[in-house]
Amino acid sequence: MAKHDAKPLRTVLFCADTEPAEIDAAYNCGADSIVIDLEEPKTPFPPGAQARARAVVRSFIDAAPARDRPLIFVRVQPPSSGQTLRDLRAAMSDRLAGILVPKIQSPADIHAADALLTNMEVDLGLPAGRTMIYPILETAQALRLAYDIAMASPRVSYMGGAISRFGDIHQAVGYRWTAQGRETLFLRSKVLLDARAAGIRYPISGMWGGDLDDEKGLRAWCKELRELGYYGMMIGNPRLVPIVHEYFTPTASEIAYWKDLDRLAAAAENSGGGPIIYGDPNRGEGHRVHIAHVGSARKNLIWARELGLA
Repeated sequence: MAKHDAKPLRTVLFCADTEPAEIDAAYNCGADSIVIDLEEPKTPFPPGAQARARAVVRSFIDAAPARDRPLIFVRVQPPSSGQTLRDLRAAMSDRLAGILVPKIQSPADIHAADALLTNMEVDLGLPAGRTMIYPILETAQALRLAYDIAMASPRVSYMGGAISRFGDIHQAVGYRWTAQGRETLFLRSKVLLDARAAGIRYPISGMWGGDLDDEKGLRAWCKELRELGYYGMMIGNPRLVPIVHEYFTPTASEIAYWKDLDRLAAAAENSGGGPIIYGDPNRGEGHRVHIAHVGSARKNLIWARELGLA
């Protein structure tokens, strides 16, 4: 699947564990996608636990009912670990949408993951290039090279500014986490622009690092991410799905406005007449409709349709 074919994902839900009950609960909670973690679902994660987790993943993917949503992703160990192929053997299937690749340092990590996926697809008779790659940018080098990483393979279909309260990216950058997120605004903005420049249609942000019961903080975080240009975010708990979906779903009034511009533009294009005028003259830029406004409306309508809303 080319990155241009990727559909919007409002929620990327990490399963809390590799226990079958946890994976089943995540799969059935209404998230747009789930991530089963084979890198480090718990600490410590010794070889025996890794082998058991791979067996659980294999069993789940083989038995998972076919659905459009949620998409199934697996976070594998990075190519530099030498363990990626073992994880892929447990996960590869026509039900697997893609893999999340952690600890990326440079495009070479994407090249390595791409080569492993290509070999697995050939080995299993799967369509070439169908398995997506979702790089996790949690090192300073990866943040600096985000555009090059996104361009390293047509499989790179989702990407965004990873955020962690006290995890790998905190170690790499050294910021002090706050609920307002000012300390990561540049990182989120920089990676967003890199992702869009590389052709990623629907960038996805990192997680909300606040308390699960801080609904006000979560809502403010989602609102800022959407206003910034993100179309979804990673989450670590199913109870966050309804709120996150609310903020990353276009409203009925937005869809109605986009449809109005599309309709007025289509009528003007058919008649050859103009200008196209919409609403109150006090709206300024929004009153006299230009081709750029129409293009934005039609692009947003595609987003809404791909969510099943228009």
